[in-house]
Amino acid sequence: MSSPAEPALTRTSVAVIGAGPAGLTTANLLRAAGIDCVLLEAESREFIERRPRAGFVEEWAVHALARHGLADRILERADTQAEFEFRFDGERHTFRTAELTGRRHFVYPQPLLVTDLAAAYVDRAGGDVRFGVREVRLHDIDGARPAVSYTDPETGARHRIECDFIAGCDGARGVSRAAIPAGRTRLTRYDHGAAWLALLAEAPPSADGVVFGIHERGFGAHMARSPEVTRYYLEVRPGERAEDWPHTRVWDELQLRLAAAVARPLAEGPLRERVVLDMHNYVVEPMSYGRLHLAGDAAHLVAPIAAKGMNLALNDALLLAEALIAHYRGDDRGLAGYSQAALRRVWQYLEFSQWLSEVLHGASSGDRFRAGTASARLRRLLGSPSAAKAFADLYLGEEADL
Repeated sequence: MSSPAEPALTRTSVAVIGAGPAGLTTANLLRAAGIDCVLLEAESREFIERRPRAGFVEEWAVHALARHGLADRILERADTQAEFEFRFDGERHTFRTAELTGRRHFVYPQPLLVTDLAAAYVDRAGGDVRFGVREVRLHDIDGARPAVSYTDPETGARHRIECDFIAGCDGARGVSRAAIPAGRTRLTRYDHGAAWLALLAEAPPSADGVVFGIHERGFGAHMARSPEVTRYYLEVRPGERAEDWPHTRVWDELQLRLAAAVARPLAEGPLRERVVLDMHNYVVEPMSYGRLHLAGDAAHLVAPIAAKGMNLALNDALLLAEALIAHYRGDDRGLAGYSQAALRRVWQYLEFSQWLSEVLHGASSGDRFRAGTASARLRRLLGSPSAAKAFADLYLGEEADL
């Protein structure tokens, strides 16, 4: 029996920090393979299942989750999108992605996916998860027996989990990446020079799917989420606050930036979310240090320009879980190559995000060169079948080798 001054001790194979898509996917795959793991999350289960986040899952990711029995509700409930629109110069230009690739986007907001993954791990598999933990710390991550400690939110007692590996899936502000000693990783950041006002409107969609509005006053976007809710984005100046954009100003700008011939006016409604997002990316290299392996936003951030963040988190988790499973079966090649394998898709998606950012923001940049080259990219995209096919493959995400 431990003394009051000593933390209560648990031993497991893998400690997973963070119950987002990356952490929950990793934990589910490990549990299904019979590998002990403990999942730690700083927030409550109710919070993570309601937190507004991304809404598109790429088809390759749905297929990968389905192979592990984790996509039943996506396949049953999610709408799919086979095309989107560019709107500029008062005209509508439909881009038919399914015709070009044979694939679609699944419209499934992250809170729904998190709810499904949590139910699979906690309720059906009886996985060990500890919500609301405080003061999480990582120990001896470059040693043979790393550990994670935390404070129980109800009793105030310290707990220590000794493990073989730590999966750091706790996001950009989590403790995992911060635990890596200075100089052992390299963080590369890219700033798009723009900000978006992210809006969630209690209003029915005014188009069948995604609309990208390119306008000299700034970019605007419409994304259907459900029959009653629509996601909108408005480009704003960096440094602006959500409070600078009252209800009337928001809808006036959306109506203007998304207007086009024969397009119906936007259905307006209350705005239940208004958040300003700086459009920037970063990537951590390598994504592993010692016995700690990063996944999701702990390792990289992709601005929501191309809806890639959740899909990258899933790719990381699938790669990492398979590598850990292989380790316990005697094969360490997956763990040794995890960072390199994950970064291949990360860099591909970062490059695509940068390319699309120039298309979407060029007209409003105030720079004649950027505006001219953005217009040239759009003409090529809409006029060249080969350019359209290449774009559609990247927009929808190419199949993963998992």
